[in-house]
Amino acid sequence: MESTQFRVTPGERQLFLDDFGVKTCAGLTRTMHPPEKKGAVVRSDWTGGEEAALQTRSAPQWDPGEEVYKLWSGGGRRESPDGLHWTLVEEQTPPGEVVYDGGDPDPQRRFKAFFPGIRRASPDGIHWTEVPGNPVESSDEHNFSFDRRDRLFIATVKQGGPFGRSVYLSTSADFETWTEPEFIFSADEEDQELGRENIGAVLADPSLQQPKYVDPEVFNVDVYNMGAYRYESVYIGHPAMYHATGPVPNYPNTDGFHLVQLVCSRDLKTWQRLGGRKPFIGLSPLGTGAYDRQQIIGPSDAVVRGDELWFYYTGLKYRATYEWIGEYPGGEMRPLPGYEPDRGAICLAVLRRDGFVSLDAGDDTGTVETGEFLLPSGELHVNADAHGGELAVEMLAGDGAVLSASRTLGEDAADARVEWAGGNGAAAGTKVSLRFSLRNTELYSYWFE
Repeated sequence: MESTQFRVTPGERQLFLDDFGVKTCAGLTRTMHPPEKKGAVVRSDWTGGEEAALQTRSAPQWDPGEEVYKLWSGGGRRESPDGLHWTLVEEQTPPGEVVYDGGDPDPQRRFKAFFPGIRRASPDGIHWTEVPGNPVESSDEHNFSFDRRDRLFIATVKQGGPFGRSVYLSTSADFETWTEPEFIFSADEEDQELGRENIGAVLADPSLQQPKYVDPEVFNVDVYNMGAYRYESVYIGHPAMYHATGPVPNYPNTDGFHLVQLVCSRDLKTWQRLGGRKPFIGLSPLGTGAYDRQQIIGPSDAVVRGDELWFYYTGLKYRATYEWIGEYPGGEMRPLPGYEPDRGAICLAVLRRDGFVSLDAGDDTGTVETGEFLLPSGELHVNADAHGGELAVEMLAGDGAVLSASRTLGEDAADARVEWAGGNGAAAGTKVSLRFSLRNTELYSYWFE
């Protein structure tokens, strides 16, 4: 698990989501950047009749042997050469969310599937055998990811906590022995206050799918689901904050909608809200053909595609889909008026690589200085949009003396190699820090390679 000691590892990008690794910051603001929605990319084969609500709690896994992406969901196993065009190749799959573990010395365990109480392994993602070990319990939601750097399997499960549904964490180093689920994240009083504002905004907006049932006495926000995964030097989380709007008559649940937030952590246990709790993935309007109109289950991981991050998530058109006649579980249920049976799909949203949060400067120059670290081998790279502005870097000794100063960057570059204009620099292993000076620039990350 991530050490809380700041270090810069070759090839691992340092992001500015929080103040970890930052010594000073002046004249800069942080901005969260929601990804751009691309719509549904994996739909059910619905042609009429029974309802279809295709969902996933997994990210596509790249199979380097077959050179295809593979995705497992309740609708079966699908494959794609490009992550956009998917073919259903197997209708029946084992329950669970799947990761590819190419580092497992046992080729029979390269694919691993997690479901609360059940774990399976496979050499090819087709033939599965059960894996022994202690069970990890959850209610009706869970997420699963794999930290390849530290070889840590990460499961987030849903159990009770403050204000209702909350997130618990269980991890494993061998996929067999798992830690007891530990409470890590929940809604709080601020979520309740913001939630009432969010509910009011939805109810006042006729372009959005409206809840069928509304009762202010029931208004509440809790955490329906949260994917958590390592991205570069930090852990990222996507809590789906469920906004309850009213009770469903004769049924023990509520109507409402989800808004997906963005959080980060350095140890998987303490999580920091980002972007002022604004939606990282919000509701899509009516009339656009979108599925994510009311329920959104956020991504389990980020898929790196060149200079972009691709997020696959579940979008559902409705929360309440039926009305009950009589008392639950008896009686009769019937679809609500206007209900569309093809109601769920796997959607895609795309973000600049490292683009969760940027440090921004306007017309006045701002600076950020990192904490001290042991200089790794390789050349310094930055991800920054300095189009119409400028970015410069200085390498500092422990006493603050400038060892090297860079040439100015004045372009939008997701991967720009820093060119040093002067100074003797420092040898690998020397304790140094970096000072970035920005004007009309967005700075996303830096790394050595």
